[in-house]
Amino acid sequence: MKAANPYLNFKGNTEEAFNFYRSVFGEEFEVLLRFRDFGDNEMGIAEKDLDKIAHVALRLGQSMLMGTDVVDSMPMTFTPGNNFYIALSPENADEADALFGKLAEGGTIEMPLQVTAWAEKYGSLVDKYGVQWMVSYEGAVRFGGAQPA
Repeated sequence: MKAANPYLNFKGNTEEAFNFYRSVFGEEFEVLLRFRDFGDNEMGIAEKDLDKIAHVALRLGQSMLMGTDVVDSMPMTFTPGNNFYIALSPENADEADALFGKLAEGGTIEMPLQVTAWAEKYGSLVDKYGVQWMVSYEGAVRFGGAQPA
């Protein structure tokens, strides 16, 4: 596996929080995408939320601190105290399938593994112990680039 990183959810103030973390750690954002940056709005985000943060990443040594805004038009809900995921970056598609399948046993799949604008395989789940996971294999997909065949 390439990496396992914390992924934080916020109720509309991700930009404020990550600007604070940036000031604390003295790093620049590796990525900052707003929902508006996904031109086709495949996620069905409300117009009022298009400038909220879809994804931000801040390097912390060998790891990344990542986050997003949870907006009302998303299928997930924001729950303080349970507003984080562990984001796994597998080496290949087979590893993504295996990790997702094993973690999902006895748990709840929130979003099945599928092609998205940012990954060849992306999915999220809550395991049988209540831990929230994201599995994201970029593969042939690059934001704004080619989709896998």
